Amino acid sequence: MECAGKGRGSRCVGPPIRRCAHCAAVAYCSLSHQISHWKDHKKECERLEEQMRRADALHDFPFTYSQDTTLKVCEKQETRCSFLVKQGLHQEGMWKYECHCGASITPFDSSRFDDSWNLPKDLCPCTGPKSPLSSRFNSWRDYYEWRCIPLHSPVALLLHWPLTIFYATQLAVRRGLIPEIGDQLHIHYLGPEKELFQLAVFGELCALFPGVKVHMELIGPAIPLHRDGEEIDLCGYAHCVETSCECKSSSEKVGLGSPNYRASAVTLLLRKGLYHDCYSDIVKNSSPDIIVAPNAGIAAYSSWIQSIELIENINVPAIFTDYCEEAVHLAASCISSITGHSLTTPIQLNPFRQPMAVEDSVLFLPCYSNCFLFGISGQSKVNKDLETTI
Repeated sequence: MECAGKGRGSRCVGPPIRRCAHCAAVAYCSLSHQISHWKDHKKECERLEEQMRRADALHDFPFTYSQDTTLKVCEKQETRCSFLVKQGLHQEGMWKYECHCGASITPFDSSRFDDSWNLPKDLCPCTGPKSPLSSRFNSWRDYYEWRCIPLHSPVALLLHWPLTIFYATQLAVRRGLIPEIGDQLHIHYLGPEKELFQLAVFGELCALFPGVKVHMELIGPAIPLHRDGEEIDLCGYAHCVETSCECKSSSEKVGLGSPNYRASAVTLLLRKGLYHDCYSDIVKNSSPDIIVAPNAGIAAYSSWIQSIELIENINVPAIFTDYCEEAVHLAASCISSITGHSLTTPIQLNPFRQPMAVEDSVLFLPCYSNCFLFGISGQSKVNKDLETTI
């Protein structure tokens, strides 16, 4: 947390322990910095105060460890590292990218592919589901019950990536932005970063979209040049640690063992670059059904301007996420100024946000990866054109 008045003439005189008495979302190192910042802060203070009132809803998860990963992290009584240590997962496989021990993180140039949960089989979805996917599937509790995973399992900390894709797609279907999913689903996934080290978790899309061939192109500047165009086939799930588990069998492929079951498969294709620069090459063979951009930071990066303009013109729904309500409010304002109209998918809390708070956020607002969803679609523009013609 930094002083909200940092950089305003005088240097900060200490830690930012003086919080705004109204919103409590920002803090200052001194009274002088608070006074100098008021001209800007008064425009947002009431809005931030309202967001802080809704903070409890963001912390609401069904897990037995929820207090440790939400309120205690926000109040600095717990850290992401300390929680992972308690779970025996600190610096293990895909989990090593969930804390700030960045010194040991290898760049994505590494060819290493972590495909283990580092958990026993009863705590992770290492094989196919035992029952069909329920149409009532709107919470982490629903998912854990369906996959027969106990609520003390930490796998949601990684599964928020594929579950957010699933929820975004279902949201687009319910809103009539895309038709019901057939036997293929083509996704453009924008701006991947940390999840590039956790690609095996996307194998869960096989269970979430049964009988569907999922083709997902991960597009962003974080992908190294020499891996541009690399294709990765995920025909199964991330493994557990038990050597005798069926997930280790080469015959444990998604869909096998079920008569008349169309085998699911997930293909990931890595693309380096910004979306608006890559788009014409990417769609030479096929166009996306949906665009998903996790933790987009639209208001923070000017490079989004051209990509938003592109999405507005190609008539493909795009679902974005971000860490906190203020970030999505600013993103919505940016989108409105670029496109000239409001969101087609309104801002809403993502039930499959990561159940571990972000440490050291800029505001005292609780922040979670993939916390809020919102979206746009060129379809709204098409409808307006039709109405004008009629």
